[in-house]
Amino acid sequence: LFNQGMITGKNGIKMSKSKGNVVSPDDLVRDYGCDSLRMYELFVGPPELDAEWDDRGIDGVYRFLKKLWNLLMDSKDKDIKPTKEMIKVRHKLVYDITTRLESFSLNTVVSAFMEHNNKLNEMAKKGQVDKETLETLVILLAPFAPHISEELYQELGHTESVFTAKWPEFDEKAMEDDEIEIAV
Repeated sequence: LFNQGMITGKNGIKMSKSKGNVVSPDDLVRDYGCDSLRMYELFVGPPELDAEWDDRGIDGVYRFLKKLWNLLMDSKDKDIKPTKEMIKVRHKLVYDITTRLESFSLNTVVSAFMEHNNKLNEMAKKGQVDKETLETLVILLAPFAPHISEELYQELGHTESVFTAKWPEFDEKAMEDDEIEIAV
């Protein structure tokens, strides 16, 4: 049994039609898309706690999805061989998303996507993001942003649905650092 929190209106007041404080998602879906709204709802806070609705934060999620789209579109046709660092980043991505999802920490899943997207964008500037990493990212994103994930999976050359893909697995050895700094 998992009891979820409630999304409340301003000042923590329960939303209801009679109070006139219900937020219709139609305008947000029109302006940002349903994937942005879905991810923002997950990002608001831990699912077991109440949260006050504030649609100003959806813009950040929308920018994240645009940045991810641009990363994939810019990198999808490049024939990049995965470096050891890229493999490490990929396995760390799978580890972070999988462990946070299994612990039902959905708001931190979204933050992990944002963190890894920033890292991948930095690596893309150096021409280091390989196709397998992009596919892994899209498969992991699919439960949270199904519409954009489906499109991105097709852009990567797949004809079947992203939801037919096997959930990626991580290798702890691939995530290990070759060198560590020790202060003396």
